[in-house]
Amino acid sequence: MAFSTKTFALASAAFVTLLGAFAAPACAQATATPWELKPDMGYAYDRDGKTYSYKMGTSNAGELLKGAKKVPRGTLFFIGQNGQLYMRSGPYLEGDGKFKFGPDQ
Repeated sequence: MAFSTKTFALASAAFVTLLGAFAAPACAQATATPWELKPDMGYAYDRDGKTYSYKMGTSNAGELLKGAKKVPRGTLFFIGQNGQLYMRSGPYLEGDGKFKFGPDQ
């Protein structure tokens, strides 16, 4: 079975990368910025809410993919006021392309 670490990194790192973005000091942002994901890396959000990154290998890729699910396009990840990580599928952009849940102006 072929293993794409880039695909895995995109799917598994999505929520952790966003977690790091929300953990940074808040600042008004007029435009979206793309995530910088690295191939051959795995990202984790553990049961205590801590984040980790791991260098990936391919020797046990089949085991890694068992039970893994692709993250659907159009998924938004965010940290709630209670500090929990959430994900939402569905529209998050206005008709004009602005972020629906952006800062009040």
